[in-house]
Amino acid sequence: MDNIIVLIAIGFLVGTLGTLIGAGGGFILVPFMLLAFPTFSPDVVTAISIAVVAANATSGSTAYMRAKRVDYKAGIIFAICTIPGSILGVITTKYIPRGAFDLLFGVILIVLAVFLFFRGKKKAVTKETVAHPSRTHQRLVDKWGEEYDYSYNLKLGMFISVLVGYFSPLLGIGGGIIHVPAMIEWLNFPVHLATATSHFILAIMATVSVIVHTVSGTYNDPLVLKMTLSLIVGVIGGAQLGAFLSRRIQGKFIVKALAISLAIVGIRILTMGMSG
Repeated sequence: MDNIIVLIAIGFLVGTLGTLIGAGGGFILVPFMLLAFPTFSPDVVTAISIAVVAANATSGSTAYMRAKRVDYKAGIIFAICTIPGSILGVITTKYIPRGAFDLLFGVILIVLAVFLFFRGKKKAVTKETVAHPSRTHQRLVDKWGEEYDYSYNLKLGMFISVLVGYFSPLLGIGGGIIHVPAMIEWLNFPVHLATATSHFILAIMATVSVIVHTVSGTYNDPLVLKMTLSLIVGVIGGAQLGAFLSRRIQGKFIVKALAISLAIVGIRILTMGMSG
């Protein structure tokens, strides 16, 4: 029972932080799994994490949808683009050695952290750019009357989503740590809409990955199933808190917090891979 309570508490933390920054929480859970269960294969670690990410993203998405901060057009198109990669990513994890997995995971997190933390100021998007035929223009008004007027390159977003779809189940991190920075930097999404829409995409993408893991029998182990369900219980409540806090915290702080978190976790996992 004590272990279950600990897992529920960890799930709550993962849900809160993951939803707050739109990253799904896998970047927190996977390092915990790697440290606490050194005998687990990458396949098992990512299977547990992606199931928790699916629950977190689904719970968080409901809150973001109520807040009217989800760009459904972009979200649905990008989510569809992630599906082929997510299936292939699940299959690939079965053939990756633990040491190589740690090294890959650590390097990707550190690169993303550096990019986010030291990124330059974004150039303002002119009306001419917004109206350019190569860009998709969108205007959203959220629940509180805040207006968002922006444009993005749909084809670039689709290409990024294909890559995210592959690396998300491969690393078990949900893909939000890639999608959110990309949507903010390269697709010109407002920070709060990027986190909300990313969660919507994650809910679909991670669910597909869970289905593939289920069919392949990864969750047949009673211990794996128990851990997964315990973490999910906690993450559902945490996701609601994270969505609640997101409106009260500035977007710039969310991005910086994401960068610092990625750097800390990435360095730790990289050293594990090098020592292993």
